Amino acid sequence: MVLQVQASTYEAKTQEIAKQLLAATQENRSFFSSLRDQMRWDDKLLAWAMSNPGLRVQLFRFIDTLPALHSKSEIASHLQEYLGDESVELPAALKGMLNFANPDSMPGQVAATTVGTAVETLAHKYISGENIKQVIKTVERLRKEKMAFTIDLLGEAVITEAEAQSYLERYLELIQQLVEASKNWAVIPAIDEADGEPIPKVQVSVKLTAFYSQFDPLDAKGSEERVSDRIRILLRRAKELGAAVHFDMEQYAYKDITLSILKKLLLEEEFRQRTDVGITIQAYLRDSEQDTKDVISWLKQRGYPLTIRLVKGAYWDQETIKAAQKHWSQPVYNDKAATDANFETITQLLLENHQYVYSAIGSHNVRSHSRAIAIAESLNVPRRRFELQVLYGMGDKVAKALVDKGYRVRVYCPYGELLPGMAYLIRRLLENTANSSFLRQNMENRPIEELLAPPIVKEEKNSLTPNVQTRLIASLQTPNSHFLGAADTDYAVEEVRTKAAQAFQGVRQQLGRTYLPLINGEYVNPPEFVDSLNPSNFSEVVGKVGLISVEQAEQAMQAAKAAFPGWRKTPAKQRADILRKAGDLMELRRAELSVWIVLEVGKPVKEADGEVSEAIDFCRYYADEIERLDKGVNYDIPGETNHYIYHPRGIAVVISPWNFPLAIACGMTVAALVSGNCTLLKPAETSSIIAAKLTEILVDAGFPKGVFQYVPGKGSQVGAYLVNHPETHVIAFTGSQEVGCRIYAEAATLKPGQKHMKRVIAEMGGKNAIIVDESADLDQAVVGVVQSAFGYSGQKCSAASRVIVLEPIYDTFVQRLVEATKSLNIGEAELPSTQVGPVIDANARDRIREYIEKGKAEAEVALELPAPEQGYFIGPVIFSEVSPNAVISQEEIFGPVLAVIRVKDFQEALAVANGTNYALTGGLYSRTPSHIQQAQTEFEVGNLYINRNITGAIVGRQPFGGFKLSGVGSKAGGPDYLLQFLEPRAVTENIQRQGFAPIEGAD
Repeated sequence: MVLQVQASTYEAKTQEIAKQLLAATQENRSFFSSLRDQMRWDDKLLAWAMSNPGLRVQLFRFIDTLPALHSKSEIASHLQEYLGDESVELPAALKGMLNFANPDSMPGQVAATTVGTAVETLAHKYISGENIKQVIKTVERLRKEKMAFTIDLLGEAVITEAEAQSYLERYLELIQQLVEASKNWAVIPAIDEADGEPIPKVQVSVKLTAFYSQFDPLDAKGSEERVSDRIRILLRRAKELGAAVHFDMEQYAYKDITLSILKKLLLEEEFRQRTDVGITIQAYLRDSEQDTKDVISWLKQRGYPLTIRLVKGAYWDQETIKAAQKHWSQPVYNDKAATDANFETITQLLLENHQYVYSAIGSHNVRSHSRAIAIAESLNVPRRRFELQVLYGMGDKVAKALVDKGYRVRVYCPYGELLPGMAYLIRRLLENTANSSFLRQNMENRPIEELLAPPIVKEEKNSLTPNVQTRLIASLQTPNSHFLGAADTDYAVEEVRTKAAQAFQGVRQQLGRTYLPLINGEYVNPPEFVDSLNPSNFSEVVGKVGLISVEQAEQAMQAAKAAFPGWRKTPAKQRADILRKAGDLMELRRAELSVWIVLEVGKPVKEADGEVSEAIDFCRYYADEIERLDKGVNYDIPGETNHYIYHPRGIAVVISPWNFPLAIACGMTVAALVSGNCTLLKPAETSSIIAAKLTEILVDAGFPKGVFQYVPGKGSQVGAYLVNHPETHVIAFTGSQEVGCRIYAEAATLKPGQKHMKRVIAEMGGKNAIIVDESADLDQAVVGVVQSAFGYSGQKCSAASRVIVLEPIYDTFVQRLVEATKSLNIGEAELPSTQVGPVIDANARDRIREYIEKGKAEAEVALELPAPEQGYFIGPVIFSEVSPNAVISQEEIFGPVLAVIRVKDFQEALAVANGTNYALTGGLYSRTPSHIQQAQTEFEVGNLYINRNITGAIVGRQPFGGFKLSGVGSKAGGPDYLLQFLEPRAVTENIQRQGFAPIEGAD
């Protein structure tokens, strides 16, 4: 029977043990050692970071950049750029050191050497070695101090399959060498045995996601298969050599699938009896207590104990920001006291179940360790079942005090080159310098009572809309708006993945149906039908679409004309409410709409879901916008009112593309409708079924007959007729430059009977470039370029088709880009593993193939991937050593083809980026502040993305659209967009009567 002891008993014991430990860690150091520390630059940097938040941010950004800088001059100039920022208040010593005129000067070189050495020293404080030889030396020193170890290989971003295989091989090599070295180690009873049982001398800690470069909860089955194969190899080898393996926990998105994979694997006959394996629980997660209970129940069923390492968690900032950006519930506690309290709850839970689990309590907080010891001693937990852990370089004094008191202590030792280690270093520095850090508070000699007080939780433990989330989301809103976007589906949740699979089954039962045009509120029979095919499998007919005749187009135009007087008088609030209802209906049908997008235009599942979010956002954002604009503006003066107001223009023709068949069709259509215009939607032929689904939603939402009409038809006939019609007031078009320019020209010609000038809004594509400079984070840049170039097979208007790379890093970048692209899964869009699906149709496929042949004549093929035969597939193609003036550098290809251009310097990079007829999207990967600043003013694009991918603009956050030959008109999803569908009017009234007028404020 598990012995239960009252919490109050634990508390008294906790305080007693904590005070003893704290006294041991706070012993006064000698005068000479404290003097030496005051003279060390690494300690100075940390002290300054703690006392100055502005300096802390810029210093850590500089440290993050440091590994990419290859000369002292580069280090000196970046030091000046980061720390010379006006927002940073510099300590006198640092200000003096940065006061050099030229990075190449002697003072500049001295500054670079001083700070470079200090950061390296800092890194060595937290990183146990740069190679296995150094690590062995470190662990041998730890063992002399009676401390056990676990080794973690640094370098978290595994973005290629070659890197995933290398990660496994490096761990096998590490275990081999550590075990070899351990043969010469004497047995230390305190750490090598307990309760008569031997404990493995060698332990390594691994990250599950690093075993498969395309690890993704959406593809749970595929990820599990690929990861499990490599884990089995590791576990078998570890058993042969007598080493233990511990699995770390990473970002929240991977938690459930990580636990699921490990639970399945460790129930397999081969591994079920293994007790030399561990898993990790992060106490800052709101669901970690339930996860712990679930794991304990599973361990009871398994019948053999495993280690559970309990930690607070290392990705708090990242998790908080991601959840706020995605509009998801916060997975982490926002109050440190809540995390500490949860840590103590789970500690008790683990130790009360000690017959099923080996507890490893990882913390640098003396109270947390003391609590664990108090519970363990009260429950007489056997020594084998309980140990304490600290991070290398973080809790040295605490660890020594714990060892001196006879407890088993294990030190978590990261090792690896400083370059991949920098992300780890930044996390440790953040932890050390945070106001709430126990280590910092202890260093500042806070009162003992304050340091050891039980954590008091300020907020509701399970509140899912905490203050921090509200503040973060508020910071994501535009200044004059309360607009919050729809949340994308979180496929990390198993029930959500099940719902998505059911949606596929439901839609598949509806394939092959016929979709009729909607004219004046009635579905009508057209003269012609076409099949809409699944681009992933062109033998599958998604449905039949009726195409209207020119005569029917005329009927639709007359219906719109008849409906306009009533619709324009409908109050803006009423129109907005219909639109909000449409957004709500889309949210209800989200999973189903995603499936239609996947099947009709071949867009992978996650991207299809994001498109549904965008369509919902357009509905809600434009509803808010029309209410704002409807208020007008008053410019009143005494004796006169001046009112600036907006009226609808008339009839709008929307010609929408196939590449965003729901979002763009919806955005253009509802903008016209909510502004009071009657609207005809003519979608691209290849995506007319999705437009029919949008039609169902708009009709159900309540748009009256004749106000909205769905008129699929041939662009050359029906499209041209509507564009040239004298009753057309506004044309909203998204598509090719060729068609866009033709529409613009035709709309400019006054037709007989036409009494107005037509307004054209046209988005016409781009030849989008990403610049990668020598200071860029290459892990981030490679991932971002791959997503931007090959997401939806390069068929987004915003897709990257050029990447411009500075010479010093060109070869390294191309090599990693090729390996990362090779690792992508190419296949049917509906498969959860697919990252690259088909192109839209045979014409597109053949046109792209022609461009690939042109590319082969102009440049070197760095990669050409094979593709499946049964659909319209083209494997990603990368060309290197491409001239900026080559055809593949200048013309829009609209497929998975990427040109990599080499340039000498940043100035040339900008010139090449701007050297096309387009100006839609562009990207920059750089950690050089002056380059970022220069790009913001000189990179000629409508949407510039810095240190992130260049696709996926979000309504109300990144209004979308370009200039030059990329388009004409205001940005979609922005504050000016609706103005294009409205005519502004100024109404002035003289309100004086017989010489008197009301004067505000007068008696």
